[in-house]
Amino acid sequence: MSNILLINSSIFGAESQSLALARELLTRFPAESVVERELTPDSMPHLTGETMAAMATPEVQRTERQKELVALSDALIEEIEAADTIVLAVPMYNFSIPSTLKAWIDHVARAGRTFRYTAAGPEGLLKGKKAYVVTARGGVYSEGPTAFFDFHEPYLRTVLGFIGINDVRFVHLEGLKISPDAAANGLAKARAKIEILVPRRAAA
Repeated sequence: MSNILLINSSIFGAESQSLALARELLTRFPAESVVERELTPDSMPHLTGETMAAMATPEVQRTERQKELVALSDALIEEIEAADTIVLAVPMYNFSIPSTLKAWIDHVARAGRTFRYTAAGPEGLLKGKKAYVVTARGGVYSEGPTAFFDFHEPYLRTVLGFIGINDVRFVHLEGLKISPDAAANGLAKARAKIEILVPRRAAA
């Protein structure tokens, strides 16, 4: 049994294709609990200079205002710390991630909490966790001539590793805007990848 954190960053909410596929993936895990976090412009504000300064202030020295500003970041980090597995539903927007997911990352990538600086370089502190990233893409960027435009997977793999999550598996749902046949083929490939990563017989 495991504790799972599901992050949905699509602007389409419950209609999201990446979220629908992520939910299919979730059915393969005997989860003890699933915490869902939907990222929207209202629920996931971008960092401000004031918030950044509050994060950099030692906890015992924070003012009441600073404690309020850091409260969201603390809650988001606690969700990750409590999870054994993180599942991220991440559509590709303009070759990269949604801005709300970038804001979430900015809140959880905190020196002294999720990573630390050492003489040997930065060290991620969220070790021993797995992450599954389910993407949705209008084109095909995992291979072929357009792979050069993929700033989606490389960034997420890097930033998750930076905070200590190095066991990251990707499932790409691609070709959604090319044609109905391309979309159907992309879905079949994505489901086949899920079967390879988390076979039902192994998850039972």
